[in-house]
Amino acid sequence: MAGLSSQGLGSGLDIASLVTKLVAAEKAPRQAQLQREQTSTVTEISALATLKGAMSNFNDSLSALKTQDVFSQRSADSDDTEIFTATATTAALGGSYDIDVESLASAHQIASNAFAGGASGNVGTGTLTIGTGGKSFSVAIDDSHKTLAQIRDAINSAADNANLVRATIVTGADGAHLMLTAQTSGATSAISIGVADATGTLGNLAYSASSTGNYVEKHQALDAVVYVSGFKHTSPTNTISDAIDGVTITAKKADVGETHTLTISNDTNGTTAKIKKFVDSYNALEAQIAKLRAYDPQTKVAGPLLGDALLRGIESDIRSKVSGAVGGLTGNYQSLASIGITTNKDGSLALNSDKLSKALSADYDGVAKLFGSDNGVAARLSTSLTDRLTDKADIATRTKALNDKSLSLQKDAVDLDRRMQDITARYNQQFNTLDSMLSSMQQQSSFLTQQLSQIANIK
Repeated sequence: MAGLSSQGLGSGLDIASLVTKLVAAEKAPRQAQLQREQTSTVTEISALATLKGAMSNFNDSLSALKTQDVFSQRSADSDDTEIFTATATTAALGGSYDIDVESLASAHQIASNAFAGGASGNVGTGTLTIGTGGKSFSVAIDDSHKTLAQIRDAINSAADNANLVRATIVTGADGAHLMLTAQTSGATSAISIGVADATGTLGNLAYSASSTGNYVEKHQALDAVVYVSGFKHTSPTNTISDAIDGVTITAKKADVGETHTLTISNDTNGTTAKIKKFVDSYNALEAQIAKLRAYDPQTKVAGPLLGDALLRGIESDIRSKVSGAVGGLTGNYQSLASIGITTNKDGSLALNSDKLSKALSADYDGVAKLFGSDNGVAARLSTSLTDRLTDKADIATRTKALNDKSLSLQKDAVDLDRRMQDITARYNQQFNTLDSMLSSMQQQSSFLTQQLSQIANIK
């Protein structure tokens, strides 16, 4: 039954307002309790998600350090990158090599003699057979497609011309020239053009190694020639990958008679960058943990996981694995402190770059073992973090329990609203009944008063 929107007919009471206030007073304590619990639960869920995200980011940074294999990457340094560059894989062994770039690879390019009629002038009909790199394709030139421009287009659109030859037209004062460029470099990319059933001047497009008069050679078909430690290597491209195991050399510019140096060494720059990222990622995680357990005595605001046993356990475990020595190692580098990574008072890490550089130079493999051996710093951290980030670990199970609690609190809030609706209806019924009784009593009172007044007037 809905509450009355006006005063009671008999009592004059504001029943609707009275019922609203009574229901609100009864609802308020439980509603406040549910809101407090829901806010606390959602805050804790969010805090655990933040913690898990920070731990995951730190774990990602460990992938570049957690095995010794990742330290086996080599750097390949050219003393003149304008002449050549190089890359190296883990298969490369350290050493220095003399490099002489005698010539670069080039693609064959030829330009026809001038056609005075220009690009739109008729050339003739017949069949062109164009070859390069051991492959060829044919182009039929009929009477309706016999201009130089149409011949160019027919060559470029030929179905079998899969990136073999590209045709263009270059126009000069003497007329138009058909220019053909092989799309692959190397000595085997030389272009040949056969002409069959020619009419008009189509035969002037023929070209072969023994008959070159119809064209001017703009670029020869050449292999790259590079001497590695005095041994000659050729390649149809400017890339040579079979001279040194695990090393790819890319010639950039010929420098005949000049010797340059290629140095293969441990990738200390790359490793230094990975270690710096490790330190930065750890500090980001530590800062996030500190925020979650913080307490500001001035504002009296506490972090959402202040005093939380799970958070304390995670932080303690990570710190011990970072600061502890690695068992089973020999040599000078058995802890992070020994290579210049120390712990500040606030728990963050500090990196001494000079000390790290000296350690990498003195014993690169020793630093690799410190991080990536079976019980290495990165390896043991990654194992621990990976276990804690699984769906069955403490963070996940606790988050699930909190989500279940949040759903339960939402249901309790709905049940509370439903119960208050029932109480509202009961109060309305009770007060309306009371109002009817008061109205009836007032009517009886008026009647008795009237009767008594009439009796008093009898003489």
